[in-house]
Amino acid sequence: MASLATTRCADTNCSQGDARNSSSVQQPCKSSPVSSDNVDSRLVRQKAAQFLREAEKNRRQIDKLEKERTLSVQCRKNGWTDVYGELEEYEKVLEEERNADKMNIQKQLVKIHNGVRKFQRQLKDVKPTPELIEKLKEIMSEVEISINSLKEEQRSCFEELLKEERTCRQEITAYEKKIENWSLVLNTHPKLPTAPTVRTKPPDRDLPAEVRALEAFLQKTGGPYGGWDQYDHQAFLKVWTKHSGQSAYRKEAKLYLPGKTLEEIEQHEDWHQELIYLQDRKRETIQRWKASKHLERQTRIQSQEEAEKAERREKEAKSQAQQCRTEEERKKAAWQLEEWREEKRRREKQEEEQILAEEIQKRRRAKEERRRQLEVKLTIEEQLRLRREEEEEQRKKRREAEQREMDERRREAAKDIKRFNERDLHKVEAKLQEKQLRAKEEEERQSRIAAKLKEKVDGHVSRDPSRLTRPTKGWQERMKHIGPSGGGPLLQMFHRAVPTWRQGL
Repeated sequence: MASLATTRCADTNCSQGDARNSSSVQQPCKSSPVSSDNVDSRLVRQKAAQFLREAEKNRRQIDKLEKERTLSVQCRKNGWTDVYGELEEYEKVLEEERNADKMNIQKQLVKIHNGVRKFQRQLKDVKPTPELIEKLKEIMSEVEISINSLKEEQRSCFEELLKEERTCRQEITAYEKKIENWSLVLNTHPKLPTAPTVRTKPPDRDLPAEVRALEAFLQKTGGPYGGWDQYDHQAFLKVWTKHSGQSAYRKEAKLYLPGKTLEEIEQHEDWHQELIYLQDRKRETIQRWKASKHLERQTRIQSQEEAEKAERREKEAKSQAQQCRTEEERKKAAWQLEEWREEKRRREKQEEEQILAEEIQKRRRAKEERRRQLEVKLTIEEQLRLRREEEEEQRKKRREAEQREMDERRREAAKDIKRFNERDLHKVEAKLQEKQLRAKEEEERQSRIAAKLKEKVDGHVSRDPSRLTRPTKGWQERMKHIGPSGGGPLLQMFHRAVPTWRQGL
């Protein structure tokens, strides 16, 4: 049970961490110095790393607890099928609640994510207009409200889970103590556990009957826990409150209270209902007593108010006389103040006239100064104009001299180009003549070579066609050792190709 509660807490932590990350990334941040931005970002990274470490630690602890949960195996071995079935049903209920919480958190995160994406789309390629700014403010406020509601919901959920965890830890401690007590050696005739006696003060006769009835009931039935142990009574109250007093709570109460029978649980339920009835009567009696006390206090306050009114009337009479004296003093002070204001206005008027005269004099001097500056400006502009004209004349003369020099250089370049062209033409003609001479010499040399070859080839040899098919001596020598082979005469003889320069000789 504790492991399931811890699992639910870890899942909620992870979901909240995602919400924080998604929101912290998209929220607009204000302008601040570079150092403060670095410090803030470092703190945010440290907090995120710490949160991730804690989430991973919780996840490992949950896996360890799930592995160590062998209660179902023990129940099957011992034959406690009813307990095992109840545990499975309770675990299914917890699983469904956890899945529902997950789905709810996912929906809220999707809503926040959609709001942030909508805010981002509004910022793309738009002009800053008042309507757009108002719309962005609305979107930002919606996202902020969603994030704050999610944080508040998660905070309340964490508080409830922490309370449940503390309760479960106390219950486990109580059960461990009980198990340790079971292991002790019991007497042969054990006595039933007696309810702890509560020492109460002797009832006061001035107390109402309802209050005395409640105290007598508690004293007779064994104190504020009805003769039960404190942890058993707290477990009973937890289950009874969860099911709003319906009869279906007995199965779950039997799971929380394995040492109690159904009859004891029903008797404790009757005792608890009787206790609630007596407490309600005591509360009503206390409320009536408070109402009477309130009425007495109101009457006492009313009498005090009447006395205060009388004192207040006397004070008003005294204050009226004092007010008359203060009114005369105020009129006298007002007359003196009016005279002082008149004197002050005269002085201010004289000062204004003096300031006006000084202002006129200052304007006259400023006007004279502007006229003098204008004359100086005109003189300077005239000098600058003359200097610009002289510079323009000098630049014109320099341009003309440069133009003449460029024309002279152009004429000399044209002459040099013409001379170079004539020299290149002579060289080309000389190379062409030399090439023709070499070609002519080559033709003569080829003709001489051809004539010599023709002289060598030309001879008077008698034609003998049978010489072509006659076997050579080498072939005859070969055929001596191998013998004749082949099925007929050689119809075709292949020769090497004749070079092009020998063809036609």
